[in-house]
Amino acid sequence: MTTARSYRQPGTVLTDHRFSVPLDHARPDGERIELYGREVVASDKDPEKLPWLLYLEGGPGNGARRFIGRQAWLERALTEYRVLLLDQRGTGRSTPLNRQTLPLLGTPRQQAEHLAHFRADSIVRDAEAIRPGLTGGAPWTVLGQSFGGFCTTTYLSTAPEGLSAALITGGLPSLTATADEVYEAAYPRIERKNRAHYARYPMDVERARDIAAHLMEQPAELPGGHRLTVEAFQSLGILLGVGDGSHQLHYLLEDAFVPTAAGPALSDAFLEGVRSLLSFAGHPLYALIHESIYAQDPATPTAWAAERVRAGHPGFDAAKSLAGDEPLLFTGETIHPWHFTTDPSLAPLRETAEHLAARTGWQPLYDPARLAANEVPVAAAVYHDDMYVDTADSLRTARAVRGLRTWVTDEFEHDGVRAGGTRVLDRLLSLVRDEA
Repeated sequence: MTTARSYRQPGTVLTDHRFSVPLDHARPDGERIELYGREVVASDKDPEKLPWLLYLEGGPGNGARRFIGRQAWLERALTEYRVLLLDQRGTGRSTPLNRQTLPLLGTPRQQAEHLAHFRADSIVRDAEAIRPGLTGGAPWTVLGQSFGGFCTTTYLSTAPEGLSAALITGGLPSLTATADEVYEAAYPRIERKNRAHYARYPMDVERARDIAAHLMEQPAELPGGHRLTVEAFQSLGILLGVGDGSHQLHYLLEDAFVPTAAGPALSDAFLEGVRSLLSFAGHPLYALIHESIYAQDPATPTAWAAERVRAGHPGFDAAKSLAGDEPLLFTGETIHPWHFTTDPSLAPLRETAEHLAARTGWQPLYDPARLAANEVPVAAAVYHDDMYVDTADSLRTARAVRGLRTWVTDEFEHDGVRAGGTRVLDRLLSLVRDEA
């Protein structure tokens, strides 16, 4: 481990840490990669007297959030913890993988095999590799948001001795669901979010249909080389799973068209807003390994599960909606082959994505028997109608983990730990302490 000199932000002291870990923890003498973590301590606290809290960001493929000062849940955490914001492998400053760096690893097939080591099981082994050097061997508390909660569940399955407590927000996964089953449950949830949006903003029904009809005739070129097709436009539905996302979508749609000499056209402001929401340039692993986070059967590939399952939900077929009088349905947290043709940050990785979709040999990520015998205090915030993670699956998993306590709420959407910050974390800490 290497540690840089500390520096300050309002109310906090930050320290950069770098760690060297094996790419494949089963081959500790093989290739190594570098991880980055940012330590955050309240400026009025002695870090040597504080226990550690490890934060695992949602995703997959997102680096840890770049907080300024004591934003969001950090305000509460810093009252009693020394926090490590870990960029999970392949993200942020942890040996980032993207269209620029992946070709250095060889052919698309070789890139895909490399990426097979970037799931929750490897992230947990990274955490266990770096923990002794930071904590002196003491266990730490882990806070996992969304995919970070998936990783935390893997942690409880494979290395519970490293945990003093586990806090999960919007990220209790099914222990057994296949990728196909995940998306069969997801599309009806996404449709409910669409119906709720249109009930709130009925004027958006016509607006969305007009934009989709325009794109059916003439896909738009976005700044930076993106190609806005109808399917890409529909994927703006990912907004509908976060607290203010419906409002963001409404404001985006209301200014879509401007008059021009050639007739109505999609405005530059609209196209730039769409580009900023749809680009995977900052988190390409989200698209590349997304379906693999559900893969646990060694014999079964994911095989573009979201795309295949969508075919059984014709309400999401834009052409059929426009041919009739149905509202256009936006999609949500789904990745499709066309993402790798419309987004210039993904297009060079299309063949790599195909190899990952066809890959077999995936290993289970969770151990139901070990979870049933769990002794680590665990608390989880479960959002009542979470668009991203199936609530019924989360509650089944909660019952399967010994001692896990849930807080089920409809006050927040999937991003509750950001929107509710201090209050969400305070509630979870109260639950684990009651359990302990």
